[in-house]
Parts: sequence; C-alpha cells; structure tokens
Amino acid sequence: MLLDAASATINPGEKVGLVGRNGSGKSSLFALLNGMLHEDAGECSVPTQWRLGQVAQDMPETGQSATDFVVEGDTALLAAQQEVALAEATDDYDRMAHAYMQLQDTGVNDAAARAQALILGLGFKTTELANPVNSFSGGWRMRLQLARALMCPSDLLLLDEPTNHLDLDALVWLETWLKKYEGTMVVISHDREFLDAVTSVTLHIDATKLVRYGGNYSKFEDMRAEQIELQQNAYAKQQDRIAHLQKFIARFKAKASKAKQAQSRVKALDRMEKIAPLLSEADFTFEFKEPANLPNPMLSMQGVSFGYPPPEGSPPGTPPAIIVEKVSRSVLAGQRIGILGANGQGKSTLVKTVARALAPIDGDLIEGKGLNIGYFAQQELDVLRPTDTPIEHMVRLAKDMAAAGKVAGQAMREQDLRSFLGTFNFSGDMVKQAVGSMSGGEKARLVLCMIVWQRPNLLLLDEPTNHLDLATREALSMALNEFEGTVMLVSHDRALLRAVCDEFWMVSRGGVAPFDGDLDDYQRYLLDEARRQRDAIKEASSAAAKAERKAQTQAATPNKTKPAARGTLRRQLEDVEARMTTLNGEGAALEANLSAAPHPAEIAELGKRLKTVNDELQSLEDRWLSLSSQLDAVLL
Repeated sequence: MLLDAASATINPGEKVGLVGRNGSGKSSLFALLNGMLHEDAGECSVPTQWRLGQVAQDMPETGQSATDFVVEGDTALLAAQQEVALAEATDDYDRMAHAYMQLQDTGVNDAAARAQALILGLGFKTTELANPVNSFSGGWRMRLQLARALMCPSDLLLLDEPTNHLDLDALVWLETWLKKYEGTMVVISHDREFLDAVTSVTLHIDATKLVRYGGNYSKFEDMRAEQIELQQNAYAKQQDRIAHLQKFIARFKAKASKAKQAQSRVKALDRMEKIAPLLSEADFTFEFKEPANLPNPMLSMQGVSFGYPPPEGSPPGTPPAIIVEKVSRSVLAGQRIGILGANGQGKSTLVKTVARALAPIDGDLIEGKGLNIGYFAQQELDVLRPTDTPIEHMVRLAKDMAAAGKVAGQAMREQDLRSFLGTFNFSGDMVKQAVGSMSGGEKARLVLCMIVWQRPNLLLLDEPTNHLDLATREALSMALNEFEGTVMLVSHDRALLRAVCDEFWMVSRGGVAPFDGDLDDYQRYLLDEARRQRDAIKEASSAAAKAERKAQTQAATPNKTKPAARGTLRRQLEDVEARMTTLNGEGAALEANLSAAPHPAEIAELGKRLKTVNDELQSLEDRWLSLSSQLDAVLL
C-alpha cells in the first residue's frame, strides 16, 4: 500500500514540493488530486470550482503549428470560442451576448502572443513558432506540452518532473514564471535548487504517511535531520529502558518476594509504545574504484572539429554537419570540468566524440596511454539493450572487457556479477527483468553500475541525473567527489555542478572556451544570450522578408513606371489608413456600448459587429504592411 491513513492539508496559493523515494506514491497522489484515482478509504477533496492545470504525459502527434498547439491549452478560450460558434447558430440573443462577452474576457486578442512568450521562454527559436509539432523531437514536444499546461488558466497546477527535458536557460525562465504564478501548485522534482526556488511548503511521503513541513527543500532537509536525530535519541533511550526492565524481570520473576514487582514491569513493557528507529532515505551509496592508472594528459585535442557525417544515401560530396570546430584543448588527470552551453550548441556532440560514439570531423584527438572511459549517455538506451536483462548486460560487458584485456583483477563469475548488481539495488528477479520494462531511474542506475564495474579513469557524464531521485543524486555527488580520475560533466542539475566541478568550459558559437565565473554568472549570461539570439533572429527574418518584397516589387515594376507606381501605392495606402481610422473609431464606440450593458439582443448584435470590425482591421493591417513595404521598395 502506497498511502495508508495519510492526512495533509494544502492551503490556497501555497507552492508545495512533493518529495519521497521513487515508488513511494507521489504519482499516485497526483492521480488522486486530478481524479484519475479514487481513495479506498478516507477522503481526498479539491474545491469543485478549482480549474486544474497539468502536463499531459502523451507525446503529441499533430501537424498543428507550435503556437496553435499551445494556444489550445487555454481551455477557457477554447470553450468560449465553441460557445460563440454554437450561439451564432441560434436566434438566442441572450446566449450570443453572453458568449461574445465571455470571449473578450478570455483574452482572445492576445492569446497567440501569450502562447509564443511561453514557447520562447522554454527555449524555442522565433523561427520555430510556426513549425508543426510533429517536426520536433520528443524532448521538444514535451516542452510544448509544458507550455500548453502553463497556458491553461488554473487554480491548481500539478507538475511532475517539469525540469527533465529542460536545459539551464529554460529552467531559469520556468523558475521565474512559477514564482509569479498566483494559484496553488504541487510539484514533483528531484532538483533541489529548483525546489528551493519555487516552493515554500514540502510534503514528504514517508512510510505510507504524509508529513507536512513549512519551508522549501533545504529547510525540509534540516528539519528532517533534526527529526531523525531526536527520534534516534528517543529510540536509544527507550532501548536502554527496555533492557533494564527485561534484566529486572529475568532476575526476579522466580523469586516470590519480587514476583509482584517483576509482574508490574512485564505490564509496563507491554504497555510501552515502541519507538521505531528512523532511517535516513539516503541509504544508497556507491563508489568509483581507484583507477588502475592516470595518464596525463588524459587526452589532447588539436584543431578538432566535432559534428555528424552526411546521412546515409546522401549525394557524393555532401559535407558533414560541423557543430563545434577547431578546438585545441587538453584534459588533464584529476580535472573536474563542467561543460556549459545553451541547448543545441554542441555539448552532447563534444561528449559523444570524446566517448568514441562519433568520429572527429577534422583535427587530431589524441588519447593518453591506458585511457579508460566511463560514458553515461543522455539517452540511456544508447548504451542499453531494451530486450536484455541487467545480468545479460553485465555478462556481455565482462566478456568485452576480457577480450580487450581490461578485466584483470575483476571477478568474471556470474554469481559475482549478480552480487555486484545487488550493490546497485538490483536483486532477486530484477536481474532477469528486461531493461525496456524498467523505469528511467532503474535504467540510469544500471548504467552507473556498468560504469563503476569498468573502473574508468575518465568519466563522461551527459545529463546523468535526469531520472535519478534525490537520494541517488546525493550518492552520485558523493561518489564523484571521491573519484580520483577525471570528470567531464554536462548537467542542468546546478547542485551537482556546484558540488563536483571546479572549472567550466563553455560550448558556444561553434567553439569551446573556458568560462570565467560561477553558475550564477552563467545563468545571467544564458538569459542575455537567449535575448540576443531572439532579437537577431527577428532582425534577420525582417531583413529577409523586406529584401524578398523588394525583389518581387522590382521584378513586377519596370523603372520607367516607378513614378506612377509610387502615386498609386500612396493613394492605396491613404485609403487603407482612412478606413482603419474609421474602423478604430467604430470599434471604440462598440466597446463603450458593450460595457454599458444594454439589452441582451443588442449586446449580441454589438458583439457580432465588433468581431467583424476586428477581422477587417486585421486584414487592413496586413494590407497596410504590404503596401508600405512595396512603397519602400519603389522609393529605393
């Protein structure tokens, strides 16, 4: 049973972090809150008038544009649009009047702008706003699902691991957005800095119970540690008391003169409410073995370009796709390097190439003698086989390493491999379970297990914490800090980066350079860079569109006709401007009449007319822009 006689209250407007071990019941509690599950006993109630916002877990398959897909997340707007359509099909003026007023109240005029602000904040480019949803990869589609959930007007927002598919710049933006959210929020996350930034209450699932703590995750940890210490002290004192009573009973129960006292102590023992020892959740630990050797440098890059070869079937002479080029750097023994850079800049490409999963496009990548790489891929299935079991993975790994002469001193027997898997919590039937049926956290733990067994001297870790719970993240942080080899780490987990890395490389604008500053400096840089890129894209798009319009106009307008064309365009522009002025005035008058709340039949007519006016204005604005561009082109 996941929850048993559990009780907790969440007050309106609170931002709650829901924490607990994997499998403790966090997702089940979410299912109770959203109505997908029902309680077996007791009561779970949410105010009936509350609107719910949550991230859909399915992968969207649609040809809709990104903007339209996110706009549809505004359920209030969709309902209002549907009601307008239904009302217009009837002669019910009261219904039409109410429908038009409701549509205006939902913010129909700025819906697309609101959706695009969310999409851009989550890391998309302005040039991608109109792209079909199914043209994006899985991780980017899940970002669109998140944007759609944020678009939905809600009183209760449920977020289950919202940071898993985000890089650091999108993560920082999301924190800012959630801090301004005015409703009640419950979030499941294994990112402690994210929880600290956006929550003020922590709800802990502990031994099938719900325990509420006032404070963010760090405050919860402090209070939890105090609670553990107090209960352990109370447990130790009670054990001493029990031992004293049992000693007295054993000594005097056979003596008639002391039988009464002995019996009273037996009853005292029976009445005593036993205190259980309170165990810390961070009971999973592991360590990286001391490397057999530490070549120095580990590897040397001289003018290396990183990227991807032409796709199979490409025409002869198709050039490779170069992402990062002309990198000349060395990786030394004992270095702990955090690799920073916005999404798409080439962090994973760099790591994959060093890990030998990709070949360098150009230059020399020289490995130190005895280099032994442990590689954690961002997508675990890049190194795992879905149909194989953990023990099959370990047996195959042991054979491959034996064939390469790298298994000296390590156990090869299957029972020893089973025992090793057990240290990573793969015991019993789990060692024979197909990897494809495992959770993301279990897959990540298996990859870590395989890496540790290889006894590497260079660790390449690409987003290793995506599916790890907080206890396992803490165990990884401790193991990395004790590791004697070299670490190259890509992660959006700021707590892990701060704990492990003592220097940073930045992958940006096609190159790699040292980053001078801490993670707070980097976060500020990311926000500035994202703003600069969006502005540059807008400027480039505008210049390209202007150049195309100029070329089209010049092609259609010979030089000898320019004076006549200028006159015609000016007259058309003046006519459009005059009509827009008239319509703006009419629109203002209609809105004033609507706000005066006249007869319902009149509201319906006014609403229909206002819709017609706004539609014509939109068309005229497009026409005005086109005529202005043509006139500019003729004047040049």
